[in-house]
Amino acid sequence: MGSFNYFNYFTEIEEHFWRKRGAHLLVSPLDWAIVETWQKAGIPLDAVLRGIDQAFESHQRSRRAAGRPLKSLAYCVDAVLDAATEQKEAHVGEGPDAKRPAAPAAEPFSRDELRAFVSKNAQKVAKAAEKLEKSAPHLACSLGQARASLAEMLPLFESPGQLDLEDLERRLTVLEQKLTATLTASADEETLLTVRRELDRQLQPYRRRMSTEQLAQLERQYTQKRVFEHFELPRLSLFYLT
Repeated sequence: MGSFNYFNYFTEIEEHFWRKRGAHLLVSPLDWAIVETWQKAGIPLDAVLRGIDQAFESHQRSRRAAGRPLKSLAYCVDAVLDAATEQKEAHVGEGPDAKRPAAPAAEPFSRDELRAFVSKNAQKVAKAAEKLEKSAPHLACSLGQARASLAEMLPLFESPGQLDLEDLERRLTVLEQKLTATLTASADEETLLTVRRELDRQLQPYRRRMSTEQLAQLERQYTQKRVFEHFELPRLSLFYLT
């Protein structure tokens, strides 16, 4: 994908899926996790939308699907990956146009929006840490360090010149990955078991359509989302700003 085109990635996919289905649906944790796996795999937005179109066409042609609406993005996984592969193969050998220097990309968010996003997340992390001070002091300490790291990023929004959003996203992603490892290790077995059962139940109609690697990626994203929700923590990546 182009630099930070994915800031509206989920919204575009969600709205396209709604239009194809002809009705608004509640966004399920499974669908969100699927979009995350596409984004992290670097699948371009246009390839995702084309894959969704192809999945709907296939679904409509299926006799078994007669009269049944397509309810989840899980049905679209194979078609999206096929569309991404086709697009990649079509662009093999193409290089940048040397005659036209790329224009500098406009910042997708204002400094105020970015500052508010990071500041609000720092406050939420601090609140979660406060709740855990007595019951899980080690986890509270880790959350306190995460809050401090977020606070250290705030001066970046006061710097002159164009903000390096890619570097900011790297910082946030690394911090989120560290938190994910800490939270997963701190979650009790029953919580993780509940998450796994929930995922297995939602995936049951689509499991045969996915590879082992796809299922593993989806499990990681889904578990991460649910663990953050369990500890009442925000996701830190700029992917969630919208």
